[in-house]
Amino acid sequence: MSALLELDGVVARMGAATVLGGICLSVRAGELVALCGPNGAGKSSAIRAALGLTPLHSGAARLGGEDVHRLSERERGARAAYLPQERHIAWNLPAIEVAALGAPFLSGAEALERARAALDEVGAAHLADRGVAEMSGGERARVLLARALVVQAPLLLADEPIAGLDPDAQILVLERLRARADAGGGVLVSLHDLTLAARIADRVVVLDAGRVVADAAPVEALSPAVMRSTFKLDGVWVEAPGGPLLAARRLSSQG
Repeated sequence: MSALLELDGVVARMGAATVLGGICLSVRAGELVALCGPNGAGKSSAIRAALGLTPLHSGAARLGGEDVHRLSERERGARAAYLPQERHIAWNLPAIEVAALGAPFLSGAEALERARAALDEVGAAHLADRGVAEMSGGERARVLLARALVVQAPLLLADEPIAGLDPDAQILVLERLRARADAGGGVLVSLHDLTLAARIADRVVVLDAGRVVADAAPVEALSPAVMRSTFKLDGVWVEAPGGPLLAARRLSSQG
């Protein structure tokens, strides 16, 4: 079975700077892959390249086995849902209308029905009729996640979906992403919290300076050597009831 997402030797540049230096990664059905790395490592660029939103200098990005640049916008939308970092919404629309935007090709009634179910899934059914400009950041994040779920594409790409959220909202978002993978979908999510990445992901892909430095099961990918070289942390994994827990400290200037 072909991967839902493949980046094959992708090189991308922004001006004179190379933001992706020949990266390869894949996501298959039923798999949640966490994309980790320091700021500026290329996580957002990799997600955008997978969606055809970043021009490629070389290499290939494929959705469902087909070159993303040969797919129409509608075909891309049917294969992949996208939850970007940016949570700004220009118009103060009710949450249910924002969520329904994830299904632009459905009839109005059908799109609203799907939107209501998605809001309920993320614990935001009570926000259905409230304007998004009147919400907290955490509430708005739930609405935008609902919009991505409404798409019902086989692949979901989420760029730092828990940034700035309180712990309860972080766990809820990650649980919904995990549920999507467990139901047979593919998920690629960029995360800064290494403990949460280790607990939620089937695989972790670590980027550093636009290159893949590890791609393996979480604790293997986030090994002490990788934490030292990429994250500048002296860390070890400790088994805890809820899953592996990272005990870490910053490297000293002599480290």
